[in-house]
Amino acid sequence: MRVPSRSPRQQPGPPAPARRRAQAGRPQPTATVAPDLAAYRAAVADLLVEVGALTGAGSTNARQVLIDQRLREPAIAAVLDATAQGLVGARETLLLEMARYQPNARSSAGDLTALIRIYLLSRIDVMWWRDATMFRTDVEVRHTPELVDLEWLRRRDLLRFRYTEQPRTIIGRGVRALRRRVAPDATPRTAGLLFRHARREIIALLNDIGREFAAAAPAGTGPLWVTSLVRSAEHQHRLRRLGYAAMVPSGHCLGWAVDVEMEWFRRFGARDVLAELLLHRQRAGEINVVDEGQAWHICLAPAATLRLRRAYEAEMGI
Repeated sequence: MRVPSRSPRQQPGPPAPARRRAQAGRPQPTATVAPDLAAYRAAVADLLVEVGALTGAGSTNARQVLIDQRLREPAIAAVLDATAQGLVGARETLLLEMARYQPNARSSAGDLTALIRIYLLSRIDVMWWRDATMFRTDVEVRHTPELVDLEWLRRRDLLRFRYTEQPRTIIGRGVRALRRRVAPDATPRTAGLLFRHARREIIALLNDIGREFAAAAPAGTGPLWVTSLVRSAEHQHRLRRLGYAAMVPSGHCLGWAVDVEMEWFRRFGARDVLAELLLHRQRAGEINVVDEGQAWHICLAPAATLRLRRAYEAEMGI
């Protein structure tokens, strides 16, 4: 909900000097109040508790009434109204997602409550980046100068995180299947990256987190593992057709969101260490975090981009 600027009530007296008056035809800046994200997340958590009590097949109407009521609460409405869709558009999209929802093994939304949580918390991303331009096609992702090819950096040992790519051939898929049979827990069970590209600021963020995690995790813990980076809108819809909980619009399609593996780190006793590192950065206003089960979704806040761009340039010697 956009909050208009508030100015002191006009007092009687002579008119203001001409130099302080608004010039005719020139728009004047309007002060806005940023939504309270802590209040938003708390309100979403309360909503999820109530939704969880309405799991029966006959509760569809009750869930819709509940959603209608809760989305209009100031803490939630302030964020949704600040997205490009606005409150009404966000509400309609959520109800449509709920109507279409079918649980499956591929989706990070194990139930309807998880779907609502993922959708609502990811709206912080699209509020932050409402004016950003999405990458519409796979070709755009591979050829835009806004993104860096990670393989060039990996070969020079400039990355503090790991990833794997999706195999492109039958032979590649066979080799991966064999590795999983021989050593099933050696790496996270993930499909891998379709695009090994990322924004410079995202690389700096992941390197920061990777270094912190390596220092804080128990000895022998594997490195930070990234399961998804930038996606094209074309690929996002492809994932939706396959049954994944791929929200639209998404921070992934803007290049500002990533997914990092979480469950694999339980075997090292390090999952909670990584979780606290990420939540600490969220409390500091640097990222938005969405718990999606096996992986956590992370989106970079606009306020952190300048520092991280400078960090990238310093680290890469640019």
